Amino acid sequence: MAKKKHKYIFVVGGVMSGVGKGITSSSIGTILKARGFNVTALKIDPYINVDAGTMNPTEHGEVFVLGDGDETDQDMGNYERFLDIDLTRTNYMTTGRVYLEVIKKERNLEYKGKNVEVVPDIPKEINRRIELASDMANSDITIVEIGGTIGEYQNIIFLEAARMLKTKYPKDVAFVMVSYLPMPSKIGEMKTKPTQYAARTLNGAGIQADIIVARSELPLDQKRKDKIAIFCNINQENVISAPDVDSIYDVPVNFEKDNLGVKLCNVLNIPTKNQTTNLSDWKKFVAKSKSVKEEINIAVVGKYFDSGDFVLSDVYISVLEAIKYSAYTLGKKPKIHCINSKDFEKGTLKIDVLKKYDGILVPGGFGEAGIEGLIKTIEYARTHNIPYFGLCYGMQLMIIEYARNVLGWKNANTAEINPKSSHLVIDIMFDQKKKLEEKNYGNSMRLGNYEASLKKDTLAREAYGKEKIIERHRHRYEVNPKYIEEIEKAGLVFSGTSPDGKLMEIAELPKSVHPFFLGTQFHPEFLARPLAPHPLFTEFLKATIKKIKSSPTPPL
Repeated sequence: MAKKKHKYIFVVGGVMSGVGKGITSSSIGTILKARGFNVTALKIDPYINVDAGTMNPTEHGEVFVLGDGDETDQDMGNYERFLDIDLTRTNYMTTGRVYLEVIKKERNLEYKGKNVEVVPDIPKEINRRIELASDMANSDITIVEIGGTIGEYQNIIFLEAARMLKTKYPKDVAFVMVSYLPMPSKIGEMKTKPTQYAARTLNGAGIQADIIVARSELPLDQKRKDKIAIFCNINQENVISAPDVDSIYDVPVNFEKDNLGVKLCNVLNIPTKNQTTNLSDWKKFVAKSKSVKEEINIAVVGKYFDSGDFVLSDVYISVLEAIKYSAYTLGKKPKIHCINSKDFEKGTLKIDVLKKYDGILVPGGFGEAGIEGLIKTIEYARTHNIPYFGLCYGMQLMIIEYARNVLGWKNANTAEINPKSSHLVIDIMFDQKKKLEEKNYGNSMRLGNYEASLKKDTLAREAYGKEKIIERHRHRYEVNPKYIEEIEKAGLVFSGTSPDGKLMEIAELPKSVHPFFLGTQFHPEFLARPLAPHPLFTEFLKATIKKIKSSPTPPL
């Protein structure tokens, strides 16, 4: 059987990072999928790290976990959400991962005694991975985002791989460059020079951009389009205006106003006859997100928000987006307030500020910093009947809070923070102890998809509407089985467990006790999609809406 012929689109950045390559890649994928193509997406991170799991979240942003347990860049989450597909570890690569594989092959004599060189052997391995991912997904079109910016030393080898793939498949590879056009406030004019420089730098790597996505504060005018076309050696019609928008979900719709789908098909030599772009469901979602007026105020209390003088919300991007999807479905406009738990510990913020919010969510995390502030947050939510949703660490700290303040175990803690506690209600999982002893930290947690069983007559079972679920995990610590019976006698219900009943997956208080007090050991945010909100987030927000109706929260 002949191998399927794939098309490839490389998305590269200009001279400035953080301008939306990931959203551009996701939006291109959304458009092409809406035209009937089978689309997959890859992310290349130019780091020596083998995966994103050991990267500091305040520097790199959220670690997104795939179903097979791979710890990846947050853009992989955007791909899954926009395209509504599940990706695998073949769709993610880093410099470290590529070099590790080449060295492994060299040690196994797979190069048959030949010199192993950066060029061509590293680019060949990169392209092998791209083609493998395409084959595994059986894709018509594969989108490859190269992280970082043009001209960075660490990106050169990936650009060389892209150039080589273009040489191999000259009619099947397209290049999209995402470049920012600044508007200096004192000048008042949109400047094209950075884009010109980026195009020439890309040319220096042997690559000509087929499409330029011009990111800017305002829509691109004709003069700027003409200028980019002349100096960047590109057809004027292939300069796509990408101004700032209210929502990232506007981007695919805006791209289609410039017929980006058709233009990409033309570049890739794909016939467009009898093809249309059906974005009707997507447009309905976008329209609903803009039409909702009634607000709900949700406090997301985390420990990774601080980055110098800035608030880094990207650390929890999947959580924030999951809240939005469920809110829009319920006809509400979410106002999400990011609160640093360390402020409660320092006293710069009083705990009773939480009375202003309709619901409180504590996301995942690791380490000691900020946890006493999080425990105070959880206690306030429990004792003031404010709907509370805890994710991973947010569930573990929920157990600690309950043990301290309901069972009276004042020293209750997690082995992660105080292994000498007299009540280690959260302890390291048995299979993780040896890994930590051996300092095996990377890609060694309980990661990816695991099944859970849900108890009847519980909030969790009501939300899912079924007994068995599969969710994604990322943790080393678990509820200590030694204390489960006593905790449940005190009123907390473990409504979800591993199929063998040994691991506690969901904890909750009955509705008769609290409107919504629930935590999950897994990360439900990783499975939330714009057109398919996650049931637990939806149930959480239903509780906030019910609270508003019964006792309206004072305006912020």
